[in-house]
Amino acid sequence: MNQPHFDPVALVPRPVRTGNAFEETMERLLQGLKLGIYSAGSKLPAERELAEQLGVSRATLRDALAELQTAGYLQSRRGRYGGTFAVSVLPEVSAPARTRGQGASADDVEDILLFRNVVEPAAARLAAEATLAPDARAHLLAMLAEVDGAGTDTFRPKDSRFHIAVAELTGSPSLVAAVADTRARVSDLLDRIPLLQTNLDHSHTQHRQLADAILRGDGDAAEAAAVVHLEGTARLLRGFLT
Repeated sequence: MNQPHFDPVALVPRPVRTGNAFEETMERLLQGLKLGIYSAGSKLPAERELAEQLGVSRATLRDALAELQTAGYLQSRRGRYGGTFAVSVLPEVSAPARTRGQGASADDVEDILLFRNVVEPAAARLAAEATLAPDARAHLLAMLAEVDGAGTDTFRPKDSRFHIAVAELTGSPSLVAAVADTRARVSDLLDRIPLLQTNLDHSHTQHRQLADAILRGDGDAAEAAAVVHLEGTARLLRGFLT
């Protein structure tokens, strides 16, 4: 019997399907590097070809490739035989980051992300459906302004505070505690991966969309905005950590 043709490259560069094209592209490329589909020291497909495989624009692909070069996963070579190459040895998590995220297996990561994807969209919907006093609305806008103005050194704590502020609008101390605990666990994981400027820019836009949906009382839009936002972070964590 003839064996079916097997193309290992098809395992990873399938078309991106979500609203987080950059983050999903990062995840797919990292999977390819870790699975050896882009083997150590090998040249990646040409930019046009790889963009077509992933179903993303060349601009999105360039952003992802640039971030992976900065993070030490890829290297660019010039000249006749140049291009983008997988490094010979993939980077390791730094010692301090390993300590902060000690014990975070692939199952741990999925558990945290699953729980977060249940709790935070529910909090966003409930916040939008609540009757918000003027001081509550002002508090959300203040937290939004703080995370909007945060630099790379303060973004993550300000990001957490904004998400906790959303939960506070529900009026449920138990839900606030659940979101705060989840944010702490996610922050431990995020400390193990690079803070990418493109993802930070996306987060700012998504925070504004989430806050706007809550303030206009649109529960469906608030929940959907939270899901899209969380999915972007989840893509990066899976890509770098699993």
